[in-house]
Amino acid sequence: MNDFLEQRKKRLEEFKKNVRKKQITYKPLDIPEGLFIKCDQCGAAIYEKTLQVDHYVCPFCDYHFKMSAKDRIALIADEESFDQLFKDIKSLNPLGMEGYEEKVKIGQKISNLNEAFYCGSATVVGIKVAIGALDSSFMMGSMGSAVGEKVTRLIEYATHEKLPLLIFSASGGARMQEGILSLMQMAKTSAALTRHDQEGLLYISILTNPTTGGVAASFASLGDIMIAEKSSLIGFAGARVIKQTIRQDLPDGFQTDVFQLNHGQVDMIIHRNDMRKTLYNLLKLHKRDDEI
Repeated sequence: MNDFLEQRKKRLEEFKKNVRKKQITYKPLDIPEGLFIKCDQCGAAIYEKTLQVDHYVCPFCDYHFKMSAKDRIALIADEESFDQLFKDIKSLNPLGMEGYEEKVKIGQKISNLNEAFYCGSATVVGIKVAIGALDSSFMMGSMGSAVGEKVTRLIEYATHEKLPLLIFSASGGARMQEGILSLMQMAKTSAALTRHDQEGLLYISILTNPTTGGVAASFASLGDIMIAEKSSLIGFAGARVIKQTIRQDLPDGFQTDVFQLNHGQVDMIIHRNDMRKTLYNLLKLHKRDDEI
């Protein structure tokens, strides 16, 4: 037994010497970019395809990731019912702003859209609607002349066809590269909504993450029914700007979906997976007499 242990000890020492002589190099594992996405709330690394299946909702903490306009409408509308409208409207450079046209092209490439607003007609469980969504990947869903025109035309289409209107907002506000022409869209979209309301038609505004600036101060806040999607930031100016202006500490959870609900700015907070069902129930409840 002693001889066996002695031989084993010698072999182990020889093995260690051989290992020290060798320079072992490790090649880092080549993981394709975008394969995993980090959750902004809990920090978990999530397989991108898992997020797609779960409609971009974190499986660990239920945080709602930003969603493209096309994916959002596909989630709500009946399959193959969506008919895109006003797709040829796109931004020019009315003020000759340097670098603006390049930024628009980047937005078009990232989002695969002509502009930050994607809209058309569709059915939701058989109920026909006019529907549109802002895409935050296109210059943060900012509203310039083209976006304002598309929103206005969608509202006018809904008014003419006597349809309920659904708009999903996701925006950083007015597009500063177009100056006053961008700010004018706030009044234009609001006026179109007034005419839609005068016809006794339903407008459901869904606020997603984030809804801020000129969009929040115009058509996004004028819904007959105001819905906040879970995990949304909703407000006008940023929290830091407000704090520096009023020189006061802001309440905990300022501009969150829960804060807005508690202060009467929205009617309900809806989980993304429940959004289609909730919208259908609201549409069915508010169907006009001539539609029944």
